[in-house]
Amino acid sequence: MSKTKRALIVVDVQNDFCPGGSLAVARGDEVVAPLNKLMREFLDSAEPVFKTRDWHSAKTSHFAAYGGTWPVHCVQGTRGAEFHPDLLDDPRITIISKGIDERADGYSGFDGTNLEQLLRDEGVDEVWVGGLATDYCVKHTVLDALHAGFKVRALADAMRPVNINPQDGEQAIREMQAAGAEIVGDQTKAAGAS
Repeated sequence: MSKTKRALIVVDVQNDFCPGGSLAVARGDEVVAPLNKLMREFLDSAEPVFKTRDWHSAKTSHFAAYGGTWPVHCVQGTRGAEFHPDLLDDPRITIISKGIDERADGYSGFDGTNLEQLLRDEGVDEVWVGGLATDYCVKHTVLDALHAGFKVRALADAMRPVNINPQDGEQAIREMQAAGAEIVGDQTKAAGAS
């Protein structure tokens, strides 16, 4: 019986999504420590690690100023688009830039990127997903991974929601579970319950 080949996907732990950022997730920086621990474990086991990042152009239909939903955030080359300074940096980690394509929302790490092909090239069966935010980019990455046929473990201790509406985080967890993801850890953290 062959061992399950895993990969870790760390979603959008960028300055603009952390406290003080232009689209800050409450307590978003709390995901850094558990994700760093997992990244070290995966790298020590020679298992692939991917970090996704929003990488928007300065003018995009994703932003409210140009007809979209969101305040300006994670513009290419700005401090806000950089990964949180405490997030593990290692040359073995593959960075996936998303949100570049105007025709796509770019919420998912799979949306307009080569992430699926990279996972297939590595022979990955199961992905572990955490990061920011539970109710948007994490949820969409989880759902797309399931749709692509991967087993998914969603890391509740290592995600936090935007919660534009108070129940968005909880709803996202229910959606991920219903689609077939295994939710691991403290769901109240992933839902943003205090």
